[in-house]
Amino acid sequence: MVEWLTQRIAQRGRARRLARACPRRRRGMVRHASVGGALLVVVSVIVVLSGHGGLAAQGQGMLVRISEIQVDADHLGEYTAILREEAEASVRLEPGVIAIFPMHEKDNPTAVRILEIYASHEAYESHLKTPHFQRYKALTLSMVTSLKLVDMEAMDAATMATIFEKMRSR
Repeated sequence: MVEWLTQRIAQRGRARRLARACPRRRRGMVRHASVGGALLVVVSVIVVLSGHGGLAAQGQGMLVRISEIQVDADHLGEYTAILREEAEASVRLEPGVIAIFPMHEKDNPTAVRILEIYASHEAYESHLKTPHFQRYKALTLSMVTSLKLVDMEAMDAATMATIFEKMRSR
């Protein structure tokens, strides 16, 4: 399973390189495909971590968190652009950042949620010191009306493994 995950991460990297190399008119198609792949990778990471020794790994220092952010509606477009840039840089540049997956509530786009997975607490602390994260914080500070950080732990590893198998068979 770990080998499969490694292959998916490599495929995601190839999709990004292809997106950069493609003419502008084709980029949207490649990026759209890589977003689906990115979601699969994030879910796969969670499944691998929670279903196959992940609870032990989490106990050894892995940090899984959901950030609940409320954004001022007047700044939503600008905030979203800055967040996308920061999330992409974090995953690409930091080996200890396993996932930063931003999303928003379907009926309330100002209610942003970010799934964050770090290899260790030290990786999280290192992330906070990076130039791209510092830039994100400085530029978005006045745009955020509330922030809540919720540390998470897997509850049902067996079900997560079943989800993984269903996704893999599609």
